[in-house]
Amino acid sequence: MGIIGWIIIGAIAGFLAEKIMKRDHGLLTNIIVGIIGGVLGGWLLSLVGLGGGGWIWTLVTAVIGACLLLWIVGAIRSKSAN
Repeated sequence: MGIIGWIIIGAIAGFLAEKIMKRDHGLLTNIIVGIIGGVLGGWLLSLVGLGGGGWIWTLVTAVIGACLLLWIVGAIRSKSAN
């Protein structure tokens, strides 16, 4: 799957990660984080030879990456609020 596919799947993953993590950083932030997670996850998987597993594998990877990034964003925001 190419970069455009990772971006599209990442946008979906960002939305899903928002629901899974029960975080409301705003839809735009969640989608951007999902896109970043999707692109980074896809890139990392291709580096270790696990890329190209199909769109479902890519979506799962992107959702996990987006959840981790949303958790990091939440931790940073809560520290800066204190």
